[in-house]
Amino acid sequence: MRLVIGNKNYSSWSLRPWLLLHANGIRFTEVSESLTQHQIKDRLGKYSETCRVPVLIDGELSVHDSLAICEYVNEAHLNGKGWPTDLAQRAQARAIVAEMHSGFNALRAEMPMNCRLSKPLIISDSAKADMARIESIFNQFAKPNGDGQLRLFGEFGIADCFFMPIASRLNSYGFTLAGTAGEYVASMLNHPSYQAWLVDALTETEVVPEDEV
Repeated sequence: MRLVIGNKNYSSWSLRPWLLLHANGIRFTEVSESLTQHQIKDRLGKYSETCRVPVLIDGELSVHDSLAICEYVNEAHLNGKGWPTDLAQRAQARAIVAEMHSGFNALRAEMPMNCRLSKPLIISDSAKADMARIESIFNQFAKPNGDGQLRLFGEFGIADCFFMPIASRLNSYGFTLAGTAGEYVASMLNHPSYQAWLVDALTETEVVPEDEV
């Protein structure tokens, strides 16, 4: 399989399926494309008519969109363990992932993912409301796994992958969440697969002005 991704420093959407693949030891090849605007439609259009990343290419199959890729990987390679085994928890996990996939627009706009950035930030009331909702989600659903590490619903899965860029953003801009939520963020920032992503992100030198605060 090949996973087409953007700059690791900036591409929150690329991080999500990359993390699921890497954390589960699934073999794949990275294809890295710059997110700078120079000929971006021509470059990304080779992989998907959406002209966006990420894109997973598995033989003749091409899958775009982070959530669709994670669902495919879950069915094809994880035997369903990307979601909780309990029906009610699985429904809740899908609900918060859908919320992450389509919501939190103020936080996304004001706090773009930028792994190499460390900068205090003043944010709007709308972004603060997004952060409060995220804090509530983490406090409600983060549970220790068998190793004592906090994961959403107690086992690493798609939900963790989708909220990982939030943990990265909080770290970059110096925000701390209260209670279990803060402990969960710290635990995820130390996840070995995120640390591997971060090493690569910090070696990148390209600047994408649209993603700089």
